Amino acid sequence: MKEGVAEKVRAAGGEIVAVSSEPQVLAGRASKDWKLNFESVGDPHHEIAGVCRERGWVDLFVNQEFEFLEQSLSAQDVDWKPTHPKGFFQPGVLVLRADGRVLYRWRGVPTHKNMGGATERPTAEYVWSQIAVALEQGDAAVDADLDADPTLDQRGIPWFIFAPLLIANGWFLGGRGFKSATHVMIAALRLVGFAAVWITAFALLPKLLVTLALAGWVAYITPKVRWLGRQFQDVSGTVA
Repeated sequence: MKEGVAEKVRAAGGEIVAVSSEPQVLAGRASKDWKLNFESVGDPHHEIAGVCRERGWVDLFVNQEFEFLEQSLSAQDVDWKPTHPKGFFQPGVLVLRADGRVLYRWRGVPTHKNMGGATERPTAEYVWSQIAVALEQGDAAVDADLDADPTLDQRGIPWFIFAPLLIANGWFLGGRGFKSATHVMIAALRLVGFAAVWITAFALLPKLLVTLALAGWVAYITPKVRWLGRQFQDVSGTVA
């Protein structure tokens, strides 16, 4: 969180807590590694998320698809599924007053536009501005509506670009996750090279053979692209 926002929350008598769908040991490790200035709580069985849903505060989306994450993290010796027995919940923000009134709430809606929920969060400054407005309204204010149009920290990569990058990172045999921004750039260069190879092949080799080879690769890779689409949660067709 940007420096200063946490202090403003505490000065107003509040506190910040991050809730993760990972076990406490991993949530605590992430808090330490990322040098967060607030507590992180593990909720692998979604008990806290469940209470938030039951009380009508915020209902987070949950993704139970693990195959892509397991494949991507296997090289890092991370066993994903056992640490997320009920899946991982998508991001959300909930701000409560001591009496239970909702000052602010937002939930991430995972789509292919935001890479299955991997990007597009409200900025800390924006959330604080909404909290401040709610606090100024005092006891007469009602619960805040779910924010559907916050100021976001970043935009996702469009799916028609992101999916080919994942395929390129897997050497055009299947999708593979990125370990860093450098790997994204390398995948982009591979895409350019891949296109150049096919253009050169069409220019120098018998077009029928090249067309058959390209058609064979398309037939091979299409199910893998569809599988990627299922792994990166997209609920755009189910949310009004």
